[in-house]
Amino acid sequence: MKPRIHPVSRPVVYRDRAAGTAFLTRSTADSERSVEWEDGNTYPVIDVEISSASHPFYTGKGRVVDTAGRVERFERRYGKHQS
Repeated sequence: MKPRIHPVSRPVVYRDRAAGTAFLTRSTADSERSVEWEDGNTYPVIDVEISSASHPFYTGKGRVVDTAGRVERFERRYGKHQS
């Protein structure tokens, strides 16, 4: 591997604003803001809109929304399947 071409990986706190949770992980991202973590150390903090703590797929609260009426349009065009 070539030296000095890889970004620096450091501990960073990601804070999910929607769920009110935060988690510490390693990342190459950096931030001007910082926060004191549970272990007493200060880490850069990155605010995110959505994470696995608030995403409907991971929380099991997902739902299918047919906003354009695609199902009804399909049924009108081709008719319902009659047994």
